[in-house]
Amino acid sequence: MGRKHNFYAGPSTLPVPVLERIREEIVDTGGQGLSMIETSHRGGMYEDVHNRAITLLRGLLGVPESHRILLLAGGATLQFAMVPLNFLGRNGTCDFVLSGSWAKKALGDAKRLGAVRLAFDGSAGGFTDLPEPADVHVPADSAYLHLTSNETIGGVQWKQFPDPSPVPLIADMSSDILSRGIPVERFGLIYAGAQKNLGPAGLTVVIVADDLLERCPEELPSYLSYRTHAKDNSLYNTPPVFAVWAVGMVLEWVQEQGGLAAIQKRNSEKAEAVYGAVDASGGFYRCPVAPAVRSTMNPVFRLPSEELEKRFVEEAAKAGMIGLKGHRSVGGCRASLYNAMPLEGARALASFMNEFAARHG
Repeated sequence: MGRKHNFYAGPSTLPVPVLERIREEIVDTGGQGLSMIETSHRGGMYEDVHNRAITLLRGLLGVPESHRILLLAGGATLQFAMVPLNFLGRNGTCDFVLSGSWAKKALGDAKRLGAVRLAFDGSAGGFTDLPEPADVHVPADSAYLHLTSNETIGGVQWKQFPDPSPVPLIADMSSDILSRGIPVERFGLIYAGAQKNLGPAGLTVVIVADDLLERCPEELPSYLSYRTHAKDNSLYNTPPVFAVWAVGMVLEWVQEQGGLAAIQKRNSEKAEAVYGAVDASGGFYRCPVAPAVRSTMNPVFRLPSEELEKRFVEEAAKAGMIGLKGHRSVGGCRASLYNAMPLEGARALASFMNEFAARHG
């Protein structure tokens, strides 16, 4: 059976060579007589995979030695609570950029654990724009500034980041990590669920500055403390072995593609194909997001009616393109263009969009 073009927002499409390698090695990994997912996480067979994934990620993202890389179980949603638990303090105040659905969820957990101020609130504009980085001002007494680098649902993305220094900058990068180069050294902490660009669901990558780790309260439950995981190289408890194993393969694949520079170039070409079809449609397709902050990962667009949107999704699926229905909270259509989506997939979608508009416009 032929592979479909998978535009789901997550879990998302994975590189075919990685899937084929998993298929080949799942029963007997490296001729060891057992599967990687059966071996002890305390043994050398897994530890080599674990440490290589960290090394590859450090190299690809340019993570400085001043930052630790943690491989934690669970989704990024757990980090919505872990961040304030570790860094907000009992009487602290943090600042948030409210840019869409995921920022709102992170904000909700922070409010349960302390005081929160809004450095920007995009709700009045329907979360279709972002402020200029220089216009984001944070008081010096802030525990940290939190932002969401890419809103998967609303389709807005930071192209450049605010600099709240000396206040730590913390970012949820779940849906655009490893899609482009980022100034990691400017962040106190970055967290990202794996199931967009890194691998299968079940793993969250955390990149945290050493000086921020010093603020983790001693009284926290062990698993909820970043200090615990940093001290034990993310092996305090059994890690999500399969996810880490697969992420390592994805990172090797990214290297083979030419690293982040090549990945970023191809991602831009994919986004240009889809947005080009939107902009050339004479208004048949409409992207609600301000052009300067349109997401490279998750282009969103509307058609003239919900009936046409339903027909578009159905006909696209018959043509081998799945996952194009927008999130239920906002409607419309969404084409997720993560790293493993081939350029021909984006071009096939753009061609279908042009043809559909010609028939129904």
